[in-house]
Amino acid sequence: MSSQVLHLLSAAAAGGDAPPAWTSFVPLVAMVVIFWFLIIRPQMRRQKEHQNKVAGLKKGDQVLTGGGLLAKVVKVDEHYAELELGPNVRVKALKSTIADVVPPAGAAND
Repeated sequence: MSSQVLHLLSAAAAGGDAPPAWTSFVPLVAMVVIFWFLIIRPQMRRQKEHQNKVAGLKKGDQVLTGGGLLAKVVKVDEHYAELELGPNVRVKALKSTIADVVPPAGAAND
């Protein structure tokens, strides 16, 4: 009796149509799309904005360095920026180490 039941159950399980193979990749594709829109795309946008800020450096801008120093730009060339940290204190820094360009003190910070 039990062998007949097992035979019927195995026949019923084998008789069902299996889903197409490509459906197993749908969750992976969905995860990639979610990561793209939530993580990768915003990070690329921030990186592009930062590169534009650094490329647009000019004499007189106030910048924040990667080390946390607030300085005024004295001279800019292709790879370096000469920064004034205080009276008679100048340093030469790589432009890539500049973290942010600080807006003028009179500008609203909205």
